[in-house]
Amino acid sequence: MNSAPIKTPAEQALMRNAGQLLSRVFGMLDDFVGPGVSTMEINNRVERFIVDELHSRPASKGQYDYPYVLNTSVNEVVCHGMPRVSQRLKNGDIVNLDITLENGGFIADSSKMYLVGRVSPAARRLVQITYDAMWRGIETVRPGARLGDIGSAIQRCAEGAGYSVVREYCGHGIGRDMHEEPQVLHFGRPGTGPVLREGMTFTIEPMINQGSRKTKLKKDGWTVITRDKKLSAQWEHTVLVTAGGCEVLTLRPEETGR
Repeated sequence: MNSAPIKTPAEQALMRNAGQLLSRVFGMLDDFVGPGVSTMEINNRVERFIVDELHSRPASKGQYDYPYVLNTSVNEVVCHGMPRVSQRLKNGDIVNLDITLENGGFIADSSKMYLVGRVSPAARRLVQITYDAMWRGIETVRPGARLGDIGSAIQRCAEGAGYSVVREYCGHGIGRDMHEEPQVLHFGRPGTGPVLREGMTFTIEPMINQGSRKTKLKKDGWTVITRDKKLSAQWEHTVLVTAGGCEVLTLRPEETGR
């Protein structure tokens, strides 16, 4: 934990800029994602927008030899879903789009759930509770708090609603590199773990399952699904620890009232 980079004010400004550029990607997708659109079409649209419109780099492409610019995790896919030409979104699907962007030498990372057409009340509830759980975690962030406070807040929200928290995958520090210290677990006990310090930047990205928390890695080596094939949802933001609490660097316009 002592190796977790503390960002200078100049570095924080660069990360803030990258975060706001990334929020524009999701704004572009809001009117594009829908029934009949393939996950590969989403990938290609995002790549063109980041490169041509935002003059930035899609940081996921080539990271650990990953060939695409985003993850498209549909229904029972927990995370790291790979775009496919043959996979077209259909009415009732839920899909998480997880996107990274580098600009000015710094990386922002965020994901958003999209409800495709008419979605069942059960799926809609899972998506909403997962969003609430992410924000419960964010609201605990301040200097002097501990990483366990974040995980505990998320876990209480999710499990209190009857869901389970995926434990194999977690949030992470971020900055010049996509994955830095610390690891940010989405479960835990309050008052435990390393202390948060002003200037730290990391992601909070809970994966919440409708059924069991157990997962399975598919043969492609990337796609993670729920073992019981029930639905999973995820939301993600990049946050900065500030003197007075925290700043969400990837905040989207529809979230400014939070």
